[in-house]
Amino acid sequence: MKILVTGGAGYVGGTVSRILVAGGDEVTVYDNFCHSQRSAVAEGVRLVEGDLADRALLEGTLREGQFDGVMHFAALIEAGESMKRPELYFRANTMTTLTLLEAMQATGHKRLVFSSTAACYGEPLSTPIAEDARLLPTNPYGESKLLVEQMLKWMNEIHGLRYASLRYFNVAGAMEGYGEAHEPESHLIPLILDVALGRRSSIKIFGRDYPTADGTCIRDYIHVRDLADAHLLALEALKEKSRLIYNIGNGQGFSVLQVIESVRRVTGKPIPVEECPRREGDPAVLVASSEKIKQELGWAPQFGELDAIIASAWEWHQKRYA
Repeated sequence: MKILVTGGAGYVGGTVSRILVAGGDEVTVYDNFCHSQRSAVAEGVRLVEGDLADRALLEGTLREGQFDGVMHFAALIEAGESMKRPELYFRANTMTTLTLLEAMQATGHKRLVFSSTAACYGEPLSTPIAEDARLLPTNPYGESKLLVEQMLKWMNEIHGLRYASLRYFNVAGAMEGYGEAHEPESHLIPLILDVALGRRSSIKIFGRDYPTADGTCIRDYIHVRDLADAHLLALEALKEKSRLIYNIGNGQGFSVLQVIESVRRVTGKPIPVEECPRREGDPAVLVASSEKIKQELGWAPQFGELDAIIASAWEWHQKRYA
């Protein structure tokens, strides 16, 4: 197949690109490198450097490629930053996706896999969270993604766009030769691994007063390879299905303190901590029910244990700075 991957120099997009190329697919990566580097682009892909707001470049890329599907990862992803600069997130995540949808419509492209987020749910009424749970984001990042989901629904009903919206929980881990390297880094596990390597003096814990067993936030961690496999299954399913919405997670919740303890076990390092006030917009608990994609597409995570996920990230992290 011929696949356009937006944000293909990012963590998840780069992983998916590598798996597609390894499987013999023809991949074009579209990226503006605002939070990534050219070195992250997979070997064997065609690269188009550009912004999704550039309708002419985007439409030209689509017309030239005549792709079998589009995988849309390009986005800003920092919930904390979105609480300070919401306008940035609505422009970068929502408005540019509308440009992509318009360009796809103009060029006859009808199959899209969208990188959504568990942040669409906000503070859940119960856990694990199913796909039909209330959608009430607590930060502009989640709202910017939910607005895209609403656009996709109407593009499906009116224009026949086939789409899969995959609501991620916390992605972690690494495949051989490629892992998590955001610029700048803000995700918990790579930040803790930086402490283990001596690149940071301590890890910050934002809030110890949440209504959880140890007072810290609880999240569901999914290995990036498992997440990538879900994308491939969703893209294939869109040959027959018109609209798919799935949670992608392990179904297990781990608190911030539990993640730190896991890193201590895996690395053998002490990991000093620094307690800080809560960040606005952080729900206390986000844990997925992924039963729907398991039943409908046969997906199953291969990395169910947190220590195994962190071990793969630790191996990558050490080689990254060797």
